[in-house]
Amino acid sequence: MDTLLQFVNLVLHIDKFLGVFIQQYGAWVYAVLFLIVFCETGLVVLPFLPGDSLLFIGGAFAAAHEMDLAALIVLLLVAAVTGNTVNYLVGRAIGPKVFSTHIPVLERFLDRAALQKTHDFYDRHGGKTIVLARFIPVVRTFAPFVAGVSGMSMKRFQLFNFAGALFWVLLLVLLGYFFGNIPFIRQYLNVIVLVGVGAAVVPVALGALWKLMSRNASAGSARKPGSGR
Repeated sequence: MDTLLQFVNLVLHIDKFLGVFIQQYGAWVYAVLFLIVFCETGLVVLPFLPGDSLLFIGGAFAAAHEMDLAALIVLLLVAAVTGNTVNYLVGRAIGPKVFSTHIPVLERFLDRAALQKTHDFYDRHGGKTIVLARFIPVVRTFAPFVAGVSGMSMKRFQLFNFAGALFWVLLLVLLGYFFGNIPFIRQYLNVIVLVGVGAAVVPVALGALWKLMSRNASAGSARKPGSGR
């Protein structure tokens, strides 16, 4: 519980954390930002790292001449692209093997029909998904992994991977650079971060909930006597 509270406190006060870190360790802040963005996009077990906040606040520090803007953009772009690539390769390597297993215990929980649907979805909409997922916390961590599992081609994946990373990094870093040091925004930065995360996550969560409820309602209707008449 204490660890969770510390993490929430870090996310809510990431600007103060970065400010102190820059004062104490200087250029090492670039390595920290690279590592956080890489892990958030590259490791499916770390989807809750504050990538959006870091990009925005990094831009604000660049505007205050505490970081170099060009170096920050290039570093974060490399971290975002390589993180997604690693995630994709892991999904591509282990996904099909897991779903083709004949281990009785695993077969009870695996849905091969769902894998085929995912494959078909990425054939039709995979490019848009990879780009748009960049702006949705948690979803951006799983999107490249699912792309790998579904068998999306490397060439097509990398095209949209780079485009999405470039758009994500440039937009958030430059927003932070031009607006992050405005007194009002600086004062209410934590609220703005939470509102931004909520605006991205809540519609996705509500959509998933609605789909689940619709599916359960359909299943319930199908089980009623005489429903097939």
